Amino acid sequence: RFLIEPGDTVLVDDPCYFNFHALLRAHRAKVVSVPYTPSGPDIDLFAQALAEHRPRLYITNSAIHNPTGAVLSPVTAHRLLKLADQSELTIVEDDIFADFEHAPAPRLAAFDGLNRVVHIGSFSKTLSASVRCGFIAAPRDWIEPLTDLKIATTFGGGRLAAELVLTLLKDSSYRKHMDLLRAKLARAMGETSARLKAIGVTPWIDQPAGLFLWCSLPDGVDAAEVARRALADNIVLAPGNAFSLSGTASRFLRFNVAQCADERIFRVLEQAMSA
Repeated sequence: RFLIEPGDTVLVDDPCYFNFHALLRAHRAKVVSVPYTPSGPDIDLFAQALAEHRPRLYITNSAIHNPTGAVLSPVTAHRLLKLADQSELTIVEDDIFADFEHAPAPRLAAFDGLNRVVHIGSFSKTLSASVRCGFIAAPRDWIEPLTDLKIATTFGGGRLAAELVLTLLKDSSYRKHMDLLRAKLARAMGETSARLKAIGVTPWIDQPAGLFLWCSLPDGVDAAEVARRALADNIVLAPGNAFSLSGTASRFLRFNVAQCADERIFRVLEQAMSA
């Protein structure tokens, strides 16, 4: 609402968080995707998209990427920012999974100094989906109009959620909570990865930080068809093309390791792949 007008072009990663597609289309933006690699967007194809489409905005997760779990490399970050500066491109860095990191990854906003990068985050993934409290770090002269827009569209935020987050941050409870949560996720990541490998499902990145494993299925196996078969057994899977604007992720599934404790998932998945 603040950065784009109907008809503007926006770049997204391929794959990316599926709701980016829906939100951008709801604002009548033209969405163009750029293939994502284990170290960030494919820079050559990113430069090509800039030249061909002249986008106004690029939306990405630079730390723990959704759905792949990839981390942006410093080299890719610097090349990306150089291209953005040359093209007058604004970048929205969605950093909602930041506190799941085992070690700090490069941030576009840190390299850029909030010149062309808007940095956003939230506590809804680390605390609870009902805690709708987040933050925006943006150029100083954007803050007042962003505040006006928030008031005009939502009449403010939830006071209870904000007070809860503030209290947890002040008394060190949040840090202790995240230490425990990261340890639990690391165990779940290792266990889920091992169980998937045992049935022929290959993680794109081996045991990344965070919640997600982006995995390829055996040759000739279609993820959408596997998901349909699994749904018949009340197992919900996330097929790759739900995240891919280009439709090039038909062999991939995304797994949330926090929800993979049930052994039925792996049994049903193996049966669905062999059907």
